[in-house]
Amino acid sequence: MSDSDKPHKPSLKTLQTRPMQRNMTMTRMGVGAGMRAAGHGLGNLFRSADQREQANKAFVIREVQHFVDQLGQLKGSVMKAGQMLSLYGQYFMPPEAVEILQSLQDDTVHVDWSVVEPVVRSTLGEARLSKLHIDPQPIAAASLGQAHVAQLDGDARTLCIKIRYPGVDGAIDSDMRTIGRLLSLGQFIPEHLSPQALLDEIREMLHREVDYAHEARMTRIFRQRLADDPRFIVPELIDDYCTDALILMSFEHGESLKSQAVRTLSQTQRNALGRAFFELFCSEFFDWHLVQTDPHYGNYRIRLEDAQAPRIVLLDFGATRAFPPEFVRAYARILRGGIERDPQAVIDGACGIGLMEARFPEPVKMDFYRMICQIMEPFCADHDDVRPEMFLADGAYRWAQGDVFVEAGKLLSRAAASVHFKMPPREIIFLHRRLAGVYMLLGHLGCELDMRPQLNAALARVLEA
Repeated sequence: MSDSDKPHKPSLKTLQTRPMQRNMTMTRMGVGAGMRAAGHGLGNLFRSADQREQANKAFVIREVQHFVDQLGQLKGSVMKAGQMLSLYGQYFMPPEAVEILQSLQDDTVHVDWSVVEPVVRSTLGEARLSKLHIDPQPIAAASLGQAHVAQLDGDARTLCIKIRYPGVDGAIDSDMRTIGRLLSLGQFIPEHLSPQALLDEIREMLHREVDYAHEARMTRIFRQRLADDPRFIVPELIDDYCTDALILMSFEHGESLKSQAVRTLSQTQRNALGRAFFELFCSEFFDWHLVQTDPHYGNYRIRLEDAQAPRIVLLDFGATRAFPPEFVRAYARILRGGIERDPQAVIDGACGIGLMEARFPEPVKMDFYRMICQIMEPFCADHDDVRPEMFLADGAYRWAQGDVFVEAGKLLSRAAASVHFKMPPREIIFLHRRLAGVYMLLGHLGCELDMRPQLNAALARVLEA
């Protein structure tokens, strides 16, 4: 879809952001979950081991569906937390349950202008607001805020203002405590895994995403670092109108990645876009140690202009997070080990980031090694253990046919049953979120690319510096 007018959706006239209101809603969810869990546990007393395994899987799937149905009615951190749980859920939930969690999308119903207008007025004050003219109909809505087209006196450009929903920042801590109770009652998480680290990470991420001052800082950094790369466009901020609750920036038009105009680009053009996406990821992680970890398709637009090659518009830097240099170096060892089929390098790197321990049994280590080899398939055309049909004669990978993260997920699901399984470090979760997003983007674009030189060069910059 291009940036032309979108059909209007019904708007919410009120937001349920007060902790007491939200807690009452989720308390009702919790009571129901507890009763269903008790009934399920009673039923298991009369089931065989195989029957219990199947019944437990079916129970989790039903509970996750109920969880999603309820969260879908609430804005703010609970919906966003549900989305984030899908990232972690792949490590311990049935694939069917993860798919249900992933249905909590950000393209949600918007709230009425009367709800967000007070945020703009109180944040900017009358003097600044008198110069700003905002279209009350939003152009995009998400779980934590929405965006509107705007005009500023003395500025001929079309602008975009992103506004945080009132009260969502203050509801995060209460929401996460309630979700923790629901997860325990719903028995979503295996007993040997503590959900607290998971919930702490989601809480931290949510506070970061509702801090628009943080997002503005990240936007400036990316705009500065990509200023000399003509393949990318980053919005320009209007600094006098950026606060912790709203951001005013240039409106950057472009086509959706899913639009017909992008799908019908030539193979050469789509390959060039895919190369740009991959090289951007390498720059972010290996060079800058600063990664925009949300690969949602809505965060990208493709600028199509007759006189220039297609360009990528980058939007929404709220999920940007820093990675410690020692983590980047250890992860680079893992990737190089996977490319070179060096199990010890992979295991050493995994121990270096706290994902494994040297005392783990050899089969556990080798399961992890095989998972990394699976993820590295696109960069291993010369190895005998990869699928030859995935590569063209020149070594280019057929990204549209790639399913390496799906296959790796199957290995993870089996590994999660082990008593040696550890919840991956928070950095891994969000890094793999973005890396999987890059793979999916290249697949969506139907790229046929050999990206080994780019990845090997990035690894060398880290490991041979």
